[in-house]
Amino acid sequence: MADVPSKPDVIIVGGGIIGLSTAWQLLQDGAEVVVLDPAPGTGASHAAAGMLAPIHEAYWGESHILELNLAASQAWPAFADSLGADAVDYRRDGMLMAAYDADDKALLDNLGDLHEQEGLPVERLRSRECRAREPLLAPGVRGGVYSPLDHQVNPRRVVAELLNRVPTISASATEVSRNQVVASDGQTVTGQQVVVAAGAWSGRLLGVPIRPIKGQILRLSGPSGLLQLPVRGVVRGSSVYAVPRSDGEIVVGATQEEQGFDTRVTAGGVYELLRDVLALLPGLSEIDLVETWAGLRPGAPDNAPIIGTGRDGIVYATGHYRNGILTAPITATAVSALVQGHEPPLDLSPFSPNRFDSRPSGHTPDPEHLSGVSA
Repeated sequence: MADVPSKPDVIIVGGGIIGLSTAWQLLQDGAEVVVLDPAPGTGASHAAAGMLAPIHEAYWGESHILELNLAASQAWPAFADSLGADAVDYRRDGMLMAAYDADDKALLDNLGDLHEQEGLPVERLRSRECRAREPLLAPGVRGGVYSPLDHQVNPRRVVAELLNRVPTISASATEVSRNQVVASDGQTVTGQQVVVAAGAWSGRLLGVPIRPIKGQILRLSGPSGLLQLPVRGVVRGSSVYAVPRSDGEIVVGATQEEQGFDTRVTAGGVYELLRDVLALLPGLSEIDLVETWAGLRPGAPDNAPIIGTGRDGIVYATGHYRNGILTAPITATAVSALVQGHEPPLDLSPFSPNRFDSRPSGHTPDPEHLSGVSA
């Protein structure tokens, strides 16, 4: 664990992958940094599957998000190398999206039209071609799309590597301003700039319209190489994914539930995930179920992240929804540029915190709502 500086230049609220990556980038750029979080790395980053999938996360009407995600994908190789690509299990095998039945294939064909319109390098596959790429797929799969640009990483390993490099304070934030944070343990931390990367808790802390979107996930364990590719399936209209690790672990997810800050794992959520993933990949039925978990994604009303300097002078790095792992390195680079007064690597205007209703500067939250602020 890195030593905590007595007078940090930058204070980052939130110790998920966004906050930790931003701290790591700032450290490399010569800044003194500290991250404030009661339990770093245990939030959405701990639950995430680690799909780095700008193409399979492309949706109609979200070209600005696609542009950000593609830039993030390009930033990942260097970011992984800075941490140790093998250490974080960074893999560039591509990704397969598969349709379970005819109606699912129609949905996938619609996405394929979007891919072609955006000029994205994908291959549309017939059923037999899907199974040639991933033999574990069910024989009845109707077709699919393969993307060579969609990669994967193990977020838990990424966070572990970052925590070894980044100084942290184990406390919640109860008040924030441009250059000061009051912590739940009573201490006041002062610096030149405050960055809020508190994930689903950012809305409570700053009043931005960020809501928690619950995602339940499963972890299976089997022989290494059982599942060769990350597979994202559409099964009777529902989305499910299975992401293999090099050690034989397979992450299955994820539900999308509007349940506030509830992180309970439910029988219904586990059933739905198992039902859909075993319909798509029946060969997984005999391996071990080793973990269930639930995390909270931070979602904004327009599905776009919030990255930029607010009217209150605070730098925002939150609201990354399903793509926090993917966008961590590009967000880190952008925030470091903002803090240093440099031009960010891409146009951040579509992601500005000021695109929402104006809030008074120096917003102070209600402390009773802020126990356990985490990212």
